[in-house]
Amino acid sequence: MLTLAKFYCATIAVFSLSVLVYDQVTLATITLPLRTKKAMVVSAHPLASEAGISMLRKGGNAVDAAVATAFAISVVEPFAAGIGGGGFLLMRSEKTGEIKALDFRERAPLKATRNMYLDTQGKVRPNASTNGYLAVATPGVVAGLYEVHRRYGKLSWQEVVKPAITLAKDGFILSHEVSWRSVQSYANRKQAVLDNPVAKEIFTQNGEFYQPGDQLIQRDLADSLKRIAKNPQSFYTGSIAQTIASDMEKNGGLITLADLKAYKPIWRNPLCGNFREAKICSMPPPSSGGVHLLQILNIIGDTDFKSLGWHHPDALHLIAEAMKIAYADRSQYIGDSDFVEVPVQQLISPAYAKKRRQEINMEVAKPSSEIKPVDKETLNQLTKLSPNSPRFTSFITNGESLRTRLLNHLSVTKYLTQHESSETSHLTVVDEQRNAVSLTFSINLGFGSGVIIPKTGILLNNHMDDFTSAPGMADSYGVIGNDINAITPRKTPRSSMTPTIITENGRLRMAVGTPGGTAIITQIVQIVLNVLEYKMDIGAAISAPRIHHRWLPDELRVESWGFDAPTLQELRRRGHNIKETTPWGDANAIVVTEDGSLEGAADPRGEGSPRGF
Repeated sequence: MLTLAKFYCATIAVFSLSVLVYDQVTLATITLPLRTKKAMVVSAHPLASEAGISMLRKGGNAVDAAVATAFAISVVEPFAAGIGGGGFLLMRSEKTGEIKALDFRERAPLKATRNMYLDTQGKVRPNASTNGYLAVATPGVVAGLYEVHRRYGKLSWQEVVKPAITLAKDGFILSHEVSWRSVQSYANRKQAVLDNPVAKEIFTQNGEFYQPGDQLIQRDLADSLKRIAKNPQSFYTGSIAQTIASDMEKNGGLITLADLKAYKPIWRNPLCGNFREAKICSMPPPSSGGVHLLQILNIIGDTDFKSLGWHHPDALHLIAEAMKIAYADRSQYIGDSDFVEVPVQQLISPAYAKKRRQEINMEVAKPSSEIKPVDKETLNQLTKLSPNSPRFTSFITNGESLRTRLLNHLSVTKYLTQHESSETSHLTVVDEQRNAVSLTFSINLGFGSGVIIPKTGILLNNHMDDFTSAPGMADSYGVIGNDINAITPRKTPRSSMTPTIITENGRLRMAVGTPGGTAIITQIVQIVLNVLEYKMDIGAAISAPRIHHRWLPDELRVESWGFDAPTLQELRRRGHNIKETTPWGDANAIVVTEDGSLEGAADPRGEGSPRGF
């Protein structure tokens, strides 16, 4: 597996593909896929992938492997994801062809209030939603993993938790090829960790993070995992729950025993749509992932990218313009559908995509200031909701006034220049029967809130920051929010996580996902196109350089060294504000090839790897 240093310096290979007909040469490092006949696990860390594949070797199924891998990630990638966080899962049964979606995302505590992060002047208090106890939402990982295992697992619960217990108790050696994600998390979130005495004791030596080659042992976490293996409800009603609630009360946090006891994962209907011969399924709200993945692909429609050639300026221009439209709609309409009306079917309808496609000028990039979320009249034509519905009218009005404010609100500019998060973690599993799991989970920013509950080793999330603290203001990723995503007790904050499963002719074709903040969605779009349209193997599809546009700020992010000068020059000529940046994301995926074999790869931008047999 290739690290960042290798990604840019040690080995530079010419990315030559038979589909290239446009005159360009792109430099990139391509990770070679693993090919196996029977089963495969791919995750963001080799030890976690090994934990998952060990379950399959013991006769377990895709769910057993996914649960074991997720628990192991909670130990070996503590900066990215863990049992103090939440996430989403997609699973497919080969026998029935049915795809299910599980929401185990964190929820706002009962004591949470709409303006809890504002001062007396109505301004957002710095770091209040990101650092410390007040930033923590009620975790859902343990409940989610237990729920899917209880229904569909084959091995015992104790068996699937065991590898994580061993990794926490005996420790593991930090890789000498530490990924840029780890380095970024350490640099950006060091103070949050140092501010919590327990986190400081576990993750640092004399105030400095453990270094490559050091052994990280987490004995308190091992003890908590043992209790969870014995009784998963200990996290929500037992001794762990009591310890969490007590520490929250002492330190001004909001989570109580009532919050933990009330937490339940939610089975939701996946969002599915057609792209060419494929059926694409992903997460519905409160994730924005499925909606905007399908929306962007619908806008691209039947455009023949393959004839143009890979990364032709026409293709990149169309993708970028489609991204702007989708993220404009995201800013206004996506929230927790259990609390607000979300016009999902309208946003993913081919008719709506056709209308928005007609607005794209293939010669000129439209400024974001001229791209609006779908207007009220158009939604009225597509929706079954009455135009006079109070809830419907409310968020349309709020969204329009919000857009006007944010486009003229200079105080948010500083938030809009930040990089996308690379925390969060994804894992992909396909078993011998071709059952598949695609699972993304997170504690949000690196090391979450920075809070570890004493004597538990459990690092807690800061996903309260994914709510809108105040209309017109940005969260830590620079994402502007509105009232549809306002803080409400037991509400789930909006997410970008996009675990995805793709089928063709009723058979599994691919399972894929990635971390990366709001850039999760656009990464999946490009990986899907690389596999389905350009016929790349999955290693090349994941390694390929990426673009990202999220409407605001009005800049097209491209990975440095990933695009040739003539292509960037042509995009600039069309009006794109190009910003070359460091790489983002840490995708992984498994593809079923024409002969029925499995082909899997982990992103060279990270330190993950596939395991199979």
